[in-house]
Amino acid sequence: MAKTLKDIMSTDIVTVTLEEHIYGIALKMKEHDTGFIPVVEGRKLIGVVTDRDLVVRGYAEKHSGSTSVTEVMTKDIQTVTPDTTVDEAAKLMAKDQIRRLPVVENGELVGVVAIGDLAVRSSYEDEAGQALSEISENHATQNL
Repeated sequence: MAKTLKDIMSTDIVTVTLEEHIYGIALKMKEHDTGFIPVVEGRKLIGVVTDRDLVVRGYAEKHSGSTSVTEVMTKDIQTVTPDTTVDEAAKLMAKDQIRRLPVVENGELVGVVAIGDLAVRSSYEDEAGQALSEISENHATQNL
């Protein structure tokens, strides 16, 4: 039987709401040692903010720390359900160059799976390694 994301996803997730400003999000990222924070209304996922979003869409665009989260968050995000298999998630992450994947059920955020979650599961090392390799390769060529 294939392992699903509910077996490996993180469920202790730091989130923000639309009321948050980018300075506060940056502080939360530092405090929780993460580069990815989902934006929710209640438990409904409406977007995500990455450390790269803060730099590229926030500070590099000369937005102040009081800029609204709506100015920097990514709204068109790929999600999966808890019943998605680890193999399916690894393939999706590789194909779409995704490092962190929100897990939703009925539109509500229930977890997050990161490329590292896949990598630490020995039976999925090949898929995770391939996904990470493709993601890293793509980012390296984009930054040339």
